Amino acid sequence: MTMLYRRSALIGAGAFVVPTLARSQSATDWPKGQIKIIVPFPPGGSTDPVARIIQAKMVENTGWNIIIDNKPGGTGAVGSAIAAKSAPDGQTWMLTFDSHILNPAFAPNLPYKDSDLFNVMQIGRTPQAIMAHPDRPYQTFADAVADAKKRPGKVNVGVLGASQALVLMTLIKKENDVDLNLIPYKGGGPLNQDILAGVTDVAIGSLTSSSPHIVSKKVRAIGVTGENRTPALPDTPTLIEQGVKGFPSYSWWGVYAPAGTPRPIVDRMHAEITKAVRSPDVTQKFVEVFNMEILTSSPEQFAAYQKSEQERWFKVIKDNDIKGD
Repeated sequence: MTMLYRRSALIGAGAFVVPTLARSQSATDWPKGQIKIIVPFPPGGSTDPVARIIQAKMVENTGWNIIIDNKPGGTGAVGSAIAAKSAPDGQTWMLTFDSHILNPAFAPNLPYKDSDLFNVMQIGRTPQAIMAHPDRPYQTFADAVADAKKRPGKVNVGVLGASQALVLMTLIKKENDVDLNLIPYKGGGPLNQDILAGVTDVAIGSLTSSSPHIVSKKVRAIGVTGENRTPALPDTPTLIEQGVKGFPSYSWWGVYAPAGTPRPIVDRMHAEITKAVRSPDVTQKFVEVFNMEILTSSPEQFAAYQKSEQERWFKVIKDNDIKGD
């Protein structure tokens, strides 16, 4: 029953009903017990620690009982389905990674729809980094592209399967007319192991997971995928600067709620997450550890961003018949 219908049905029933209606629309009696934040990935990686840092600060700020509930599987699809089917009462939320919005393209038979989840906010983003094994001669990604044009199919590039990196590299192959040999991995751990061992010539991953290896000089940064250079790698040029055709690409973390969660509750949760994320100690940690650009966008901004990103990447996936595995 919509609020418009409820309001019209109550007309003439007396002024005493107005406070009850107002209370039903407010977040003053929320939360009611434990708040659950679903993380649709196992501990490790970046999504779980991002969620736990926010959780700890929110508990400190509010005193609320907040738990992290890891529900891994299906590149985040298992946990997303659980979140989508949860009661829209403000007691269940989900914090996930950018691969979430690509799942409908890679797995059209998902047990939930995008419309089952409400965009609450983007926490932040970071460009992806392209790395080369130090034994390889590449100083820039353009060098790797040039080599692949001389030796089609011989330059190996490690990417995560069913990921934005896979889609971006497929687009780069097409737009730059170059035959890169893309090797999909099921996780960031194996991907990093193989670039460190020189099994692959090049790899692309989030700056968060790549930075430790770049700083220790175990791999060489040869490009970043954002619109501008990142403060974490000020000497590493963007793909745009290198003349490599493609789209700017970012890894990001976002929060969702079951569709139908009352907007006053969404706004209250948004405000508390924003307060936590923008606390100086949390911001410092996110910048230093995750190389994160803090966003804390509005629900409307996040929804518009997801729509534009899906339109862009879904077309690439369809046009190139990209598979998630």
